Amino acid sequence: MLAAGVLTASAVGALAFQGLDAGSDAGGPPSELFGTVTTTPTARHVDGKVRYTETPPAGGDHAPAWLNCATYTRPVPDENAVHSLEHGAVWITYHPKLAVPDLKRLLDLAPLDYTILSPYPGLPSPIVVSAWGRQLAISNPADPRLLEFIRRFRLGPQAPEAGAPCAGGVGG
Repeated sequence: MLAAGVLTASAVGALAFQGLDAGSDAGGPPSELFGTVTTTPTARHVDGKVRYTETPPAGGDHAPAWLNCATYTRPVPDENAVHSLEHGAVWITYHPKLAVPDLKRLLDLAPLDYTILSPYPGLPSPIVVSAWGRQLAISNPADPRLLEFIRRFRLGPQAPEAGAPCAGGVGG
């Protein structure tokens, strides 16, 4: 059972971000600004813990059940979140001690569909945003690359099963 707290849209206000064009690659900085990460070469459904090469993971073997796309107040299982990435979700992770104004900005930026927002202990930077095979580490949620990353990779062509469910799984 997933033991992560969830913030509902009513609890955090309107989280929908207007103007996100899912998967579009038109305009903005080139995709090379967003790191391509080396992930496990397989994408199998496996039981139990998976050892990932990056923190947080951005692809590879994962749990059979995907994580519901939502805003979580506690860390979520990597294996379930990776399954959601396979479906085209973007996972915005932040250091648990992120300043409150920065967290509020992330809450305002996170679209409701195909996005996961959760704290993640041990991040290499205050904020890391991940999509299948892509990752961006930033220090500030005002960094314009954050919005561009979400716009380009949420439901983007890099996801092996883009458009598969991001609800009806576990959590949220």
